[in-house]
Amino acid sequence: MEKARIATVWLDGCSGCHMSLLDIDERLLEIAGKIELVYSPVVDAKEFPENVDVTLVEGAVANEEDMEKIKKVRSRTKLLVALGDCAVTGGVPAMRNNFVLEDVLTRGYVDNATDNQGAPTREVPRLEPKVIPLHESVAVDLFVPGCPPPADLIYFVLSEVLAGRVPDLATRGHFGN
Repeated sequence: MEKARIATVWLDGCSGCHMSLLDIDERLLEIAGKIELVYSPVVDAKEFPENVDVTLVEGAVANEEDMEKIKKVRSRTKLLVALGDCAVTGGVPAMRNNFVLEDVLTRGYVDNATDNQGAPTREVPRLEPKVIPLHESVAVDLFVPGCPPPADLIYFVLSEVLAGRVPDLATRGHFGN
């Protein structure tokens, strides 16, 4: 039996969804036998590969690098999963949408800085005007809410997807878990 090519991606978020994924604990061994992990922040892959079966994406789209990455991920993935409240709704990163972007940058890089005042202009991706959830930039196939989603829910989703089924999340997922 051919293993499913799985990837995980971390955009603008806290990495809590990846931590919850790791909280699957010994059940990871069961899943590991069915997948080939081809890309993730926990492996050394530098370039997002072609022909990925399932990608779990944590975080919102907040800067130009996030936007480029999610478009590449979508074009190379059969089933894209928005994992967690930030990916599904924008979550905590989208709180900056309540403020003028220039004011946020001034507060962070001028008002609260004693040295090198001013927002970085090199080697740091330009912020998008607004933080957006994944579905506002690309098509999303499955939405898994939670902050973070509980390990049991992530395990259920992965088990169903690997079995070729669409997980029924109607009574399982909750925002802000």
